[in-house]
Amino acid sequence: MTDAVILAGYAVAVAVLLPARLSRSRWAERAPRLAIAMWLAACASVAGSAPLALLAATVPADTIGHGLADLFELCTMILAEGPGAAAWAGLGAGALVAGRLGACLAGVLAKARSERRRHAESLALLGRPDRELGAVVVDYAEPLVYCLPGRAATTVITTAALRSLNGEQVAAVLAHERAHVRGRHHLVLAAGEAFARAFPFVPLFSTARAEVARLVELRADDVAASRHPRVQVAAALVGLATGRVPAFVMGAGGESALARVRRMLRPAAPLGRRQRVAGLAAVASLLAGPAAVAAVPGLAAFVAHHCHSLPLL
Repeated sequence: MTDAVILAGYAVAVAVLLPARLSRSRWAERAPRLAIAMWLAACASVAGSAPLALLAATVPADTIGHGLADLFELCTMILAEGPGAAAWAGLGAGALVAGRLGACLAGVLAKARSERRRHAESLALLGRPDRELGAVVVDYAEPLVYCLPGRAATTVITTAALRSLNGEQVAAVLAHERAHVRGRHHLVLAAGEAFARAFPFVPLFSTARAEVARLVELRADDVAASRHPRVQVAAALVGLATGRVPAFVMGAGGESALARVRRMLRPAAPLGRRQRVAGLAAVASLLAGPAAVAAVPGLAAFVAHHCHSLPLL
């Protein structure tokens, strides 16, 4: 029962306290890809803790400690007599969490895919492919650059954007959009959206959705800046700041563009090796933490049982 209480407390602490701390952290802008991994790992950790807490409350901690024979005996008894109410609750909670997340993720992906398909059909009629740019050009009065991810990924640029940006800026912003496609950022965004939709009452999930959406843009900016001058990336963002792209695509402009301009012009030093290793360790701890907490009592019982059974010298 102790591990169940610890798991429940862990889930509440991560879900309530982590969003504020991680949102205020300055290192995230220096390593957006690592920060994305940490947000999603925290979401997965909290989602997995609740069913594990119920399962930990139903399975005796010392079952593992008495060896596989006792564990098999317990499983046989459960199969023969049927799980008790507590066991059903633990199994049901796990199935409910997984099913809810899976259904929401499938819904998010299906809706986005349908909207992108309809938009692609419109582009086939209204746009014209430009082989030199590697993009589809659309006659439109608003400066927009965005990508339609997926198997037939397409980058779109409007004539207004071509008029307002110079050649280097166009190349930089197209590199930004291709970074979205190569990084499969639409799947990252879908994962964040699925957590928030499945359990909207959990502060962590709603905050993670917004932060992940911001961080994928920073990551794409960094990829573009690795191939083009930062000042040109910043100038392109300024030119596209007022543009509003459809919700189901990823665009270089938008509300966060001006804040990203400041980041481009005043870049912070990237994280050092030790800081990155520490960040990766934190991600691994978030992913493995719930399972480790659930397993500790059983492992402790295992060690205690076998140490007790050793002959005294």
